[in-house]
Parts: sequence; C-alpha cells; structure tokens
Amino acid sequence: MNITIHSSFLPHTDPEASLAFYRDVLGFEVRLDVGYQDMRWITVGPPGQPDTAIVLSPPAADPGITDDERRTIEEMMAKGTYSTLVLATPDLDATFERLQAGNTDIVQEPIEQHYGVRDCAVRDPAGNMLRIQERG
Repeated sequence: MNITIHSSFLPHTDPEASLAFYRDVLGFEVRLDVGYQDMRWITVGPPGQPDTAIVLSPPAADPGITDDERRTIEEMMAKGTYSTLVLATPDLDATFERLQAGNTDIVQEPIEQHYGVRDCAVRDPAGNMLRIQERG
C-alpha cells in the first residue's frame, strides 16, 4: 500500500489575512482560490511539493455543526487551541527572522526541545498553531 498526505484542512477567519500569511510570509504557492456565496477556500502549498497542500477553509462551511459548536470552534481558534500544523525547514533561524519581519504572532522563539528537535511556534491569522522544526 502506498498512501501519501495530499491535503490537510485548516480553518481561517479572514481569507485575505490568511492568504497574505501563507503566500507572502511563508512563501507558499496559491494553488486554488475558490469562493461560494460569502465563503472562500484557498489551497496553498510549499514550492516544489505539488502533491502536498493545505486547504484554508471557512469554519462555517460544515453544515453538520451547530451554532454552539461553531462558536466553540471560533473560541478555540482565537486561543490557538483548535488546530496545529507542524512544518519543517533546513534553516530555522532564517525562517524565524522572516516570520518576525512579517509581524507574525510569535508563541515561542527557536529553542532546543527536550525531545530532540529545535523548533519555534507561531499562530497564523486565524489562531492556528504552527510549529516549525529545523530539519537538515
């Protein structure tokens, strides 16, 4: 069996802010930008990895959740506890400098973790936690 990760979904609250962060700060390619009614799905991915994508989606898009659940999701997003994505870079210091220059919400500066990786943590404009590990 050969299974790969194709797409992962992260919620967004402001499509323009999310687009600016993932495209302009992280340097991801925009692969799709689809609107329906007052909602928008933006698919981004790292250059050179055309088969790996992140779909930035409106949390209100799922018709199966209640208004109370939607409010809970939005509250968790605001606190940075709803979703996490782990990214990797060969040069964490340069990546961190770019994040700082992009006025990113810094949660943790680069640090050597006790479990053997060096990483940092930031929040995207919707509050999603991004951990960025240094990988050679």
